[in-house]
Amino acid sequence: MQIAVVGLGRMGANISRRLMKAGHHCVVFDIAVQARAALAREGATAASSLEQLVQALSDKPRAVWIMLPAGHITEQTVEQLGSVLERDDIVIDGGNSFYKDDIRRAASLAQRGVRYVDCGTSGGVWGIDRGYCMMIGGPKAAVEHLDPIFMALAPGLGTITRTPGREGRDARPERGYLHAGPSGAGHFVKMVHNGIEYGLMQAYAEGFDILRNKDSTDLPEAERFDLNIADIAEVWRRGSVISSWLLDLGAAALAQDPHLAGFSGYVQDSGEGRWTVEAAIEEAVPAEVLSQALYARFRSRQQHTFAEKVLSAMRLGFGGHIEGKEPADAASAGAGASGGAVDAGSAGLPPKGAR
Repeated sequence: MQIAVVGLGRMGANISRRLMKAGHHCVVFDIAVQARAALAREGATAASSLEQLVQALSDKPRAVWIMLPAGHITEQTVEQLGSVLERDDIVIDGGNSFYKDDIRRAASLAQRGVRYVDCGTSGGVWGIDRGYCMMIGGPKAAVEHLDPIFMALAPGLGTITRTPGREGRDARPERGYLHAGPSGAGHFVKMVHNGIEYGLMQAYAEGFDILRNKDSTDLPEAERFDLNIADIAEVWRRGSVISSWLLDLGAAALAQDPHLAGFSGYVQDSGEGRWTVEAAIEEAVPAEVLSQALYARFRSRQQHTFAEKVLSAMRLGFGGHIEGKEPADAASAGAGASGGAVDAGSAGLPPKGAR
C-alpha cells in the first residue's frame, strides 16, 4: 500500500521504516532536507513540499500520515493538506492532538469530502522493533481501508498470553490496535492512556524514593537499611505483580547509575495528563491518583527529589526525552506523539512530552 508520512522525527522516521520493511511504499516530507534524504536512501520517495507529496501519491484514495507536535504546526499542516487533497482522501494525525481539535478538524475536512482519522500512537523510540500500540478514531470505512497500514505498524500477537473469553470478538485489539469510535475517540483513549502512565510512573518513583531513604539518619539505627535499589528493581521485574515495561526502563537506568546523578529531577508534562484531569472534571469522575501525579510534575520544577530522577529516567527510556533544568515553554504542552513525533523543522531532536 502507498502512504505519505509528514514529519520525520524519531517516531515519524521509524514509522516509515517499519512500513517499508512490511512492503509498503512511503512518500515522505520533512522541512529538514537531511531527514527526508535519509529515508530516500532507504527506499522512500522524498518530496520537497506538501503539494509535491500529494502529487507523488498515485494510489487513490490517498492517505497522508502526519507525525508532528500537537498544536499550531499540526493545525497548519492539516489545513494545507485539506486544500490539496481530493474527495475520499484520508488525513491521519498520529501525534498527540487534543481530541476536541480532532472533532473540529474532521468536521471541517468533511465539508471538502476529505476524511480524517485520529490515531493515538504509543511505542516511543522502540516502536520500530516492538511495534506501535494504536488507538484509532474516525469513519469506519476509512479505518478499514487503512487496516494494512495499522496491521504493519502494530506489535501483533507476539508472546503475550491470550486473554480468555475473547473468542469471536474483534481481533484487532489483540494485535495491538483498536478502532475506538468516531473522530476524536482515538486521541481521547490515548490521552487517558497517558494520564494512567503518569500515575504508574509516579507510584514507581515514590516507591524507589522510600527505599532509597531507608538509611536516613532520622531513623533509629536498627531500622536503617542500606538497600541496593538497582537490585530491587531487577528482582521486581521477574515474577512480581508490579512488573511492567516502565519498570524495565527504570531498572535499566538504575543499573547504569544507581544514584541517577545524570538527571536533574526536573520533569516535563506533555499535555495529555492535564487534558485527562480536565476530562475527569468535565465528567465529575474522581481521579485522585492521576491528578496528584500531574501536580507532582509541577512541583518537580520547584524542588527535586530522587523520585523525580526516577521519572526522568523512565521518560528518557521510552521516549528519548532529555529533561531540562529550566521551566519549559507552557505553549509546548501536548507537543509530540506518545509519542516521539517532532516538528518537521527539528527532525532528530527529542520532543517535549512525546511517547
